[in-house]
Amino acid sequence: MHGKWLSIVVLVAAAGVLSALSSCGHSQELVSIQIQPTSETIGASNIPLSQDANAQVQLRALGTYIHPPVTKDITNLVTWASNDVQMFSVNSTGMLTATGEACGGTLVSATVTTNRSTGGLSSSGAVVTGFMTANVVCFTSTGGGGASTEILTLTFAGSGSGTVTSSPPGLICSSACLGQFANGTPVTLTAAGTGLSQFGSWFGCDTLSSTNPCHVTLTANRTVTVTFN
Repeated sequence: MHGKWLSIVVLVAAAGVLSALSSCGHSQELVSIQIQPTSETIGASNIPLSQDANAQVQLRALGTYIHPPVTKDITNLVTWASNDVQMFSVNSTGMLTATGEACGGTLVSATVTTNRSTGGLSSSGAVVTGFMTANVVCFTSTGGGGASTEILTLTFAGSGSGTVTSSPPGLICSSACLGQFANGTPVTLTAAGTGLSQFGSWFGCDTLSSTNPCHVTLTANRTVTVTFN
């Protein structure tokens, strides 16, 4: 009888050890990234864009993990990117800098492209990205009155990828973005496919959908969609 109980105790202990080892070997998984601050606005309507140049904000990336659940500062571990480098640049440490060349709004991202635990164990391999919005207020006047500005929103469609640039400068985008231009400004949007992707069509331009570049005159807020195949 004593032998039977001893065997049971040994089995239970062995199961506990195996469970502990399994838990220790489980890869900690990054499930989300939050950027702080979530939005930032620089400039004012009575300040020329050139005076906004070199205004800086330090961003932080907070990663939420499971196995076990914990939130960590991963600012120096993510890949930082600005959706419009004519408006903002962001360096590898998360320092956001206004260029003083364009106004409007853009997205800033923090991405982890390989998902591994601190012990080097492979996790799900997912790409995890967090976003914040960065805005530069357009210069409209030195006081009261002045020309109004219109917002040009650019969206992307299709299975391909590419970049759109504007003339006059204000947009350099590879995903949804927006820019502000003075009322009545004629804007030219030029699309270029990335890799094997090719320009497909435009929607919302003053020119034919199949014509690249797209021309649009901003007399009001407008939305233009580009398709890459």
